[in-house]
Formats: sequence, structure tokens, C-alpha cells
Amino acid sequence: AYLVYESVMEPVRFNKERDIRKSLVVQNLKDIRNAQMAYKSIYNKYTQSFDTLLEFINNGEIPVVKMIPDPNDTTFTKSIKDTIAYINVKDSLFSMRDDFKVNKLAIIPFSEGDTFNLEAGEIDKGNIMIQVFEASALNLQFLKGLNEQLILNYNDLLESSEQFPGLKVGSMVEASTDGNWE
Repeated sequence: AYLVYESVMEPVRFNKERDIRKSLVVQNLKDIRNAQMAYKSIYNKYTQSFDTLLEFINNGEIPVVKMIPDPNDTTFTKSIKDTIAYINVKDSLFSMRDDFKVNKLAIIPFSEGDTFNLEAGEIDKGNIMIQVFEASALNLQFLKGLNEQLILNYNDLLESSEQFPGLKVGSMVEASTDGNWE
């Protein structure tokens, strides 16, 4: 009876723990996306280096822009942009998060120190060069310590439906900043 019970409960416990771990990895990927988008707003490109991204979060500044309607425009379609101040990137993006630690952003939770794979570059879409980035973590990395057979079964399920065997945000083949969990 115990073995039957365990054969049912092991996948249930695995799925519960997988969902907890996925939510933490997804939060890191969202933070990476937000930082990359802020970086691109300043430098007009994404970075493929976590060192550069972390330096930008710690020391970079984002302009605070005030937009006012052009007084000479009677149609109210034109506006004047005026930079009124600069705010620290970390304060701007992550001030509402008490648990945010910049030095942990590159490290995949539960992976025993593995870092997210981070790529950046540009692709040609209709003769227009578009800046792209991708950050990813494999299931094998953030599910370390769980039942290996269940991890392999989960990966096979994803690969059979032509899905990425892990979590990622952005894409190196299309202009997208979406995550594969969305």
C-alpha cells in the first residue's frame, strides 16, 4: 500500500516543487528583461554580458522626461520632451522589491551556482536590423535535486511538442521580449 501511495505522490510532489521553482526563475527572467529594456533605452542595443548589465543596474541612470504639448501646435499632436532629472536604474526598476538582490540576478535559483544563458545581437526583419536578446535556463539546471527521471520525462514532453526544455525570455530569431511561460 505504501509503494502504491508513493508512486502516486512522487509526481504530485515533483509538480508542486517544479511550480515553486519555476515561479522564482520566471521572476529573475522578468527582472533581466526589465533591465535589458532599460539598457536598450539608453544605449539602443541589448547587452550579452551580465557584468555590463549588473554595472548598469547598480550605477546607470535613466532620464525622467516631462512631455508638454507644443504651444504652437493647434492640433495638439506635437509635444516637447524635456529631461528634468535622472534616476538610478536600481531605484527606478526595483525599488518596490525588498527581496531584490542585484548580485543574484545572473544566478539560476536552485542550480548550485549556474548562471542564466544570456545572448544579444541583431536580426534582419524586412531589411531592418532589429536588436534582440534572449535569457534562458534549462529545466535540468533549476530542477536539480529533484527526481531525475521525472525531469527527463518533463523535458521529453516539452520537446515532443517542440517547446524549449526550460524557461526563457526574448528570442534570438524573432523580435520578441515575451517569455515562454506567458
